[in-house]
Amino acid sequence: MQVYTYSEVRQNLAVILEQAENTGKVLIKRKDGRIFALIPEKISTSPLDVPSIKADITTKELVDIIREGRER
Repeated sequence: MQVYTYSEVRQNLAVILEQAENTGKVLIKRKDGRIFALIPEKISTSPLDVPSIKADITTKELVDIIREGRER
């Protein structure tokens, strides 16, 4: 895990953010010796967030298919 100084982070922010994303964590050390961790935020997505498809079907046909499936 790489440790950067505050000044290095200010000069190379884009590169350091990319490294944090790739490695999961980057440490930043201040002059007074305190160390902070830069950790990328995990983006949570819904399992129902699926891409749509193009289908030539009417709303009535779709409702009929769903009703038929529920009757089984």
